[in-house]
Amino acid sequence: MTAPAAALLGTATVLATGAPALARPFSAGERSGAARAGGSTPAPGPETLGDPVYPALGNDGYRVLAYDLDLAYDATTRLVDATATLRIRTTQDLSRLSLDALGLDISAVRVDGRDAAFEQADEKLRITPARPLCERDDATVCVTYTADPRRTLPHTAWVPTPDGFAICPQPNSAHTVFPCNDHPSDKAGFTFRVTVPNGVRGVANGLLTRTESLPGDRTAYSYRSRSPIATELVQITVGDYLVRDRPGPHGLPLRDVVPTARAAALEPALALTPGQVGWLEDRLGAAFPFETYGLLPCNSDDPNAFDFTGLETQTLTLYKPNFLLQEEAKIGSHMMHELVHSYFGNLVSPATWADLWLNEGHADFYGLLYRYERGWPDSLGMTTMEARMKDTYARGDQWRHDSGPVAAPNDVNLFDSQRYLGGVLVLYAFRELVGEDAFHSVERTFLDRFRRGSASTDDYIAVATEVTGQDRSGFLRDWLYGTTTPRMPGHPDWTVTPVTSSLAAPHSLRGGHHHDNSATL
Repeated sequence: MTAPAAALLGTATVLATGAPALARPFSAGERSGAARAGGSTPAPGPETLGDPVYPALGNDGYRVLAYDLDLAYDATTRLVDATATLRIRTTQDLSRLSLDALGLDISAVRVDGRDAAFEQADEKLRITPARPLCERDDATVCVTYTADPRRTLPHTAWVPTPDGFAICPQPNSAHTVFPCNDHPSDKAGFTFRVTVPNGVRGVANGLLTRTESLPGDRTAYSYRSRSPIATELVQITVGDYLVRDRPGPHGLPLRDVVPTARAAALEPALALTPGQVGWLEDRLGAAFPFETYGLLPCNSDDPNAFDFTGLETQTLTLYKPNFLLQEEAKIGSHMMHELVHSYFGNLVSPATWADLWLNEGHADFYGLLYRYERGWPDSLGMTTMEARMKDTYARGDQWRHDSGPVAAPNDVNLFDSQRYLGGVLVLYAFRELVGEDAFHSVERTFLDRFRRGSASTDDYIAVATEVTGQDRSGFLRDWLYGTTTPRMPGHPDWTVTPVTSSLAAPHSLRGGHHHDNSATL
């Protein structure tokens, strides 16, 4: 059973170790004084963060400082009883606030320990606290609910498995698992408590902090992340798993969560991770940014469960297990793609979903470099980055016609080739313009400046200008937003194939992480 709400209030006020320090909470006198000074009337918070791809996603009027998620899985009913406790800080006087929530049977909401009125409308949970919240207030919101991982919804993060579940929240489905401010610009600390029947294991992002044996042959596993997590990167899984630990570079603990029956067969793939982490650290000039890393071959090969091969949930990448049973040359570049997301996408998250190319373009870029260094032919039989980019360049105008510019997606084409190989082409062109050393200096500066937060396309352009000492905005904007493909620096002989028909770049069939391209890097 889920712990009583009151028991969770204390844990929700503690941020994960290593998270950015928070200012002390305002006292009641300071809060009322601030309200008097401002003279504003409390109002409902906006039910959007204005995302250009998902305008209904996210909520304003506050920011989340920390989530504490307490989930209990019943193997008989296959339901999840849960309590989500959020510590928030308001950015305006609020008479009402909203969270994103879909498909959750909510039974109670409390704000600062008091019962609050609530209603569910579309994909929003509207909460009216007993007393209005003042600007710069710290408040605790506690939501008790039940979820059915098998429920049919317009979109869902739940992946039911024969012995439990995993979740794949990207891009807009974390709120089918827990009420949240479901947008990557509002990253927060996370703690988890997952209670399961003995014989299966509960696992989540971060490091295991406690294991409790409970009455009724049940066990509770608690985890905490040292770094903030975007809601789309949360992972919670239940199943008959073994946890395999191994050392990584510089003492990094690696943790794989593996279906017990397939642990031996999956070991060759899992053993590749230490070398891959070392290669990427050397390439980026930056140590791995989180407390641990590992793979989660989800205990399901159901082709309808999820339509991608891997998903970069933070510190624990989700995979279809059958994919990892292949030889290294068929999986290595894809594994590198997912690993790169630890830096581009997880350490630095997109400010909006229009900035997705920063994640996927970088992941494919380094995944391809890793492939070609090893002499593995790609899906087109090419063995060099130059050959692949020449082929991609020829497709540029067609993709821009069918899928829009690289940095201007919509909710239909968000996960198609323009954000992946189209993004690689932008990075390749920029590297050709400024040279290898300047390019890597831009990459390192961008990661360092926006680590643990979110960044936009404009942020990347600004760093490129600053680091190289020249205005790069015109060059990069032409590549990112132009309707035609610019000339490739250093390759005046490269040509673009004229647009002949509307043949859209391949894309995934549902909201989620696309890998039609990445799987064939």
